[in-house]
Amino acid sequence: MEEKLLPKEKNKLRKPVVEKMRRDRINSSIEQLKLLLEKEFQRHQPNSKLEKADILEMTVSYLKQQSQLQEQTFTPKHAEQDFNSGYLRCLREAMHFLSYCEPRKETQVQLIKHFCKAQMGADLTYSPALRSSPLSP
Repeated sequence: MEEKLLPKEKNKLRKPVVEKMRRDRINSSIEQLKLLLEKEFQRHQPNSKLEKADILEMTVSYLKQQSQLQEQTFTPKHAEQDFNSGYLRCLREAMHFLSYCEPRKETQVQLIKHFCKAQMGADLTYSPALRSSPLSP
């Protein structure tokens, strides 16, 4: 029977099926969002039945909030400052450890001198917030 139908008529028969599949996909995705963000929804609207529009609005709000948090914590400037401060802290700890070990050997003295030079270079290169006086051996 379908073979005898014109293309226009076939489209009319297929359209409700395609539309139902589209709605099912939308509903499935909304249900997945609801399950993924269930804790977040319970925090905002405990014991309430959420409509699809509520789920979508709260998801958008949650994603915006997460995006803002990421921007604040993971900017390249912060990452660079974190690296620089970690580098300087590591240098200071290594120098501190080496300067208090007894007896001092030639390699210890060389390492301390090397770390002092590296720290002074780092203090000059990095921002003023990270600068501090180097430990003396």
